[in-house]
Amino acid sequence: MRIVGTGIDLVEVARIAEAIGRHGERFTGRVFTAAEAAACGGRGLPAQHFAGRFAVKEAVLKALRTGWSSGVHWQDVEVQNEGSGAPHVVLSGGAERRAKEMGITRMHVSISHAGGYAIAHAVAEGEYEAGAK
Repeated sequence: MRIVGTGIDLVEVARIAEAIGRHGERFTGRVFTAAEAAACGGRGLPAQHFAGRFAVKEAVLKALRTGWSSGVHWQDVEVQNEGSGAPHVVLSGGAERRAKEMGITRMHVSISHAGGYAIAHAVAEGEYEAGAK
């Protein structure tokens, strides 16, 4: 296996907190799955956790070399946590389709928070298929 894509994203926690404060469930329901919203809302500093997941979604789309277009939607990238707390993503819809086109077999992600920011990094592992964008 080899690396076929990488992505990184930095998000201001205050920006996500403002979006949640202004738009509430309209924002969280559009961007996050119900499971993600429950996981973030049930923790201390929920805006920090929403920001981390938002950064993961952006980083994954960069690793897939596509934006929020080509039939890819926010909820097509779901951030889950393993029993250890380590994050991983589950792709569906347009994101899953794009990953298959690129021959991606595994997506590695990492999230960190500090100083009012959340950062995420994604590494796509697999075999690049000819003809994929």
